[in-house]
Amino acid sequence: MQDSPPPTKPQPEPRSAYRAFRTIATRWMDNDAYGHVNNVVYYSWFDTAVNAYLIERGVLDIHQGDTIGLVIETQCNYFASLAFPEPVDVGIRVAKLGTSSVRYEVGVFGASDETAAKGHFVHVYVDKTTRRPVPLPAPLKVVLETLL
Repeated sequence: MQDSPPPTKPQPEPRSAYRAFRTIATRWMDNDAYGHVNNVVYYSWFDTAVNAYLIERGVLDIHQGDTIGLVIETQCNYFASLAFPEPVDVGIRVAKLGTSSVRYEVGVFGASDETAAKGHFVHVYVDKTTRRPVPLPAPLKVVLETLL
């Protein structure tokens, strides 16, 4: 039996690996007892960056839209600490477009050109009422393709 190669260790990435950015202010309450931003805050930054991007481009209407994205998978790797009052830049890109799903990859940057953290989440787009998967609406797909 042949041994499989060891899994590759996640590595930081440069800003140039991402297609769009949003600057987010850290808050005093984001820091934990260890003096850095708590890990759960990163996931709210992921949501904020992606959803704000889609809302600003007119392809996500959180109040009247018939289609919503439900998160079915998340993951994050941490490389460097961030802390209040440091602002962060959150970079986004699309790694995979499916029929009704999207894998977003997200990088969080402090002052450095390399990610302090990077991760991903998968949205499955569903009918707001039935919660059944639906094909990506054409205008959404066009915007997402710019992030590939």
